[in-house]
Amino acid sequence: MKPKIHLFWIGAAAVFAAGLMFTQVADNEFYFFASYVVLQAVIMATAWNILGGFTGYVNFGSAGFFAVGAYTTVALNKAFGLPLPVMIVAAAALSGLLGLAAGYLTLRLKGVYFAISTLAMSIVLETVANNWEYVGGASGAYILTPEDSWFFDSYIELLFMLILTLAIGSAAVARFLSSSRIGQGLAAIRDDEVAAASSGVPTLKLKLISASVMGAMMGVAGAPYPFFVTYVDPVSAFNLLVAVNAIAMPMIGGTATWIGPIIGGLVVGGAQEIITVTISSEMNLLVVGVMLVAFITLAPRGIVGLFQDFRDKKKRRKQ
Repeated sequence: MKPKIHLFWIGAAAVFAAGLMFTQVADNEFYFFASYVVLQAVIMATAWNILGGFTGYVNFGSAGFFAVGAYTTVALNKAFGLPLPVMIVAAAALSGLLGLAAGYLTLRLKGVYFAISTLAMSIVLETVANNWEYVGGASGAYILTPEDSWFFDSYIELLFMLILTLAIGSAAVARFLSSSRIGQGLAAIRDDEVAAASSGVPTLKLKLISASVMGAMMGVAGAPYPFFVTYVDPVSAFNLLVAVNAIAMPMIGGTATWIGPIIGGLVVGGAQEIITVTISSEMNLLVVGVMLVAFITLAPRGIVGLFQDFRDKKKRRKQ
């Protein structure tokens, strides 16, 4: 276990260093905008997988938690003008508490009933945002980009490094959960919740932990979003593409492992950005839909499952 943890942090440090080098080498801000979107998708995919993949509870309301993170930033920035890292922590706390509350109310439901209840929660939150005039209501709110970008050349470079750090942190959280006793308990719930409860697994407690972590990580993904787009309204914050991507990316990458959503986020998010530039942004949902149907049909365990199958076949041939 120790060598693997050691290698993970070496890889994380290498990725962070590569990101810093990228800010010094790249001379086109579009690269940072595109990279931000992909890394944001990685965080959302990782967050969704905590509840949907590890625990087996498919959540259709992920856009609601993302939007809570975004609107927390809008409200705190308007009220106090706090530094962005402080607002990210506040968004994580608020979204995590919302995940805990929503989980307590809905996690006794199963299957399609749970999925519908999470979708209904997102609709309720969108209705609240539409009628909350302090954060712009249905008209939305503009956010002024701070002039101070620390030692970076532009604020988008700062946001890129921030979202990269958050993505690394989300991967670390997912990896810790998957290898801990909590992760073992969540896997038992996913495989057979009744048997897990009969064996003494505290199913409700673990599901609430899973929902809270998922909500907090979604809030973290949404917190920097207002400064990235500089304008937030309910239509963009509760966008259907947010919810669809959060579900599709882990399934395409592989939901059984912590690294699957990261791979899915990079592959799908990267493909969407390329298509946006070369064809049209309207094609994004179609691309995600086609990829999702293809993987569900041909490779239900995702890219990670394909790799594992290839590795197992190779081992059998050697034997």
